[in-house]
Amino acid sequence: MATTPPADATPAPPPPLPPASASPSARRRRGWRIARNVALGVVATLFAVWLVLFVTKGRFLKRPFENIVGKLTHRPVTVGGDFQLYFAPLRIKFYAERVAVGNPGWATRPHLFTADRIDSRIAPLSLLFGKRRFHWLDLTNGAVDLEWDAAHDRNTWTFSEDKGSGKPLDLPRIDRATVTGTQVRYVDPRMKLLTDVKLDTIRSTDARIGAAVGLSGGGQLRDTPFTVAARLLSPDATVARGKNELVMRARAAGNTIDVAGTLPSIAAVEDVPLAVRARGRNLSTLLDIIGVALPNTRAYDLRAQLVTQGGEYRFTRLRGTFGQSDVAGRLTITNAARLHLDSELTTRRLDIVDAAPFIGYNPDIVAEKGAVAAAAATGAAPARILPDAALPVETMRRFDADLKWHVGVVRSRRVPISNIDLVLDLERGRLALSPLTFAMARGNVATDVVFDTRERPSAVSYDIRLAPTPMGRLLAGYGVAEAGTSGTIRGRIQLKGRGDTIHDSLATSDGRIAFVMPSGTLWTRNVELVEIDLGTFVQKMFQAELKKPIEINCGLVAFTVRNGIAGADPVLIDTKNNVILARGGFSFRNEAVDLAFKADSKKFSLFSGQSPVGIGGTFADWQLNVVSPQLLARAGAGLGLALVGTPVAALLAFVDPGDAKAAQCGPVLSGKTAAAQRDEDGKPRDDIGNGAAGKVEPPKRKKFLGIF
Repeated sequence: MATTPPADATPAPPPPLPPASASPSARRRRGWRIARNVALGVVATLFAVWLVLFVTKGRFLKRPFENIVGKLTHRPVTVGGDFQLYFAPLRIKFYAERVAVGNPGWATRPHLFTADRIDSRIAPLSLLFGKRRFHWLDLTNGAVDLEWDAAHDRNTWTFSEDKGSGKPLDLPRIDRATVTGTQVRYVDPRMKLLTDVKLDTIRSTDARIGAAVGLSGGGQLRDTPFTVAARLLSPDATVARGKNELVMRARAAGNTIDVAGTLPSIAAVEDVPLAVRARGRNLSTLLDIIGVALPNTRAYDLRAQLVTQGGEYRFTRLRGTFGQSDVAGRLTITNAARLHLDSELTTRRLDIVDAAPFIGYNPDIVAEKGAVAAAAATGAAPARILPDAALPVETMRRFDADLKWHVGVVRSRRVPISNIDLVLDLERGRLALSPLTFAMARGNVATDVVFDTRERPSAVSYDIRLAPTPMGRLLAGYGVAEAGTSGTIRGRIQLKGRGDTIHDSLATSDGRIAFVMPSGTLWTRNVELVEIDLGTFVQKMFQAELKKPIEINCGLVAFTVRNGIAGADPVLIDTKNNVILARGGFSFRNEAVDLAFKADSKKFSLFSGQSPVGIGGTFADWQLNVVSPQLLARAGAGLGLALVGTPVAALLAFVDPGDAKAAQCGPVLSGKTAAAQRDEDGKPRDDIGNGAAGKVEPPKRKKFLGIF
């Protein structure tokens, strides 16, 4: 049964309806409100930050700036004076005094960069996106220290804790700038190079510097001070990290070096071709800067292309002059544990004076005063020609070298030399010129010379070989005409000595010198004068037969050298009409010469002096002595016969019976010693020297030291 509610009861509310979905327009309005509120909040926050920074000038950010930049660069960063970092009004103003950025611990100086003042305006968004941009920069008294470590695999301008990683400093874009008092120091221990330069004041507008930027200063390369001046011809491209056209001039030890090229970045020089020109009074002073010993030269002017890679400095397209000679080729200098030079050179024409330094002469002195004065300048005794210049022993031990050099023609008034090929090898103090070959008067000379400075004093060996050479052309510069002379000469010089100079090595040398003349012809005058056969000489002169050639059967000019003293062993020339003999010798010690030649006729001759012709003096001052004690004795005997007999009897003292014994040519052509020589009858010869020169002293002027 149904129950009826009371009349005063309140009816229950209806159940709630489900919420209706928000319309799209309402959602947009809500989003805009949120974005507006966020934007207002950001703006308010930025304004608050801006206001705080503007009011405080951001000075309270000094320590955070030092810490953050220090962590990013892995270097200590300090600001010793005032610091400001704020928006003014929308650009960031950065101002700092006594700023310093540290160097890595291995560097020799504490700071990579210091400046008395930096005042700049920076585009804020450039710090977040793209290339950093400075609207303007005022830098006062900045100093940059660029340095390589000893291993040359780390530098101070690459920011990294680990070697081989990190990025180098990237220059920002600068619209307007004033940079004054900037100094840059560069150190390369591998090259032993220190450079300290000062940049000219730089002013730029609209990110363009316009005029070239110069720098000047100096430094030291090894132990040699130098000055340097350079200009950056494309500073605008440099700022934009484009091409960097650089020209530089350095002066050191009397030399001037010009360098020009385009660098990919201001500090990148590896694998970049640079045009180099060097000139000066003496090339040896230039290479001495890097510790390389070179003989003195006359004034030089060289050009080349330089490319550096690692420790290699490659000079290609090398060309130029030294003295009156030309040179071209290539040179590579490797700066590693040991300095090494490798080169291939070609000279078309070499002046003989320019070759003087190769044996120790100063070429300028040779050109002006001659070889004797040049020898004296090396410390040699007066009237000597062998140089006494010491080898640079210690320097030769510090570097190694390989050289190949070809010379086309040598300009010489006397000896025709051409087609020189030289191979030089220097390794840890052992210098070898092997082989050294050249053509001389249509003959060939091959030479091997070794200076081993590892032994003290230096062990020196000479081995010089002369292939058959026409005597007429060889001696043409000494007054012997080539026409009518068909004889040839070949020979060999083998000597070993000890000493650090050419003079000392020869003065202590032992060995043998031998020159062989096979059959040929020679002007009659040359032989007859040696014989002092006045009758035959005068007769042929009146008969216009003076230049009639005579036959040489064989000849040998040989010396045995003992402790620097050379004795004839033997000197024996057999001709159709004469046998020419000599005794005596010469000394490498004091350069004295004491030789006596005589020619015995194979036929009867009247008015023959039959006395020796002496060659005395020194290497530098030869003296021909035709009046010997023997000739004076014959004259005295003739005078005595004239007094006790008749004047005709006096002529008997000058009669040559013509009993000279011809030589067997076999031992002569074999270059054997005097002990092996035989006459035409096979008997040992007792009329020739046996290698004993005796005591060879330099004679007084015009005094004959005959031995016969």
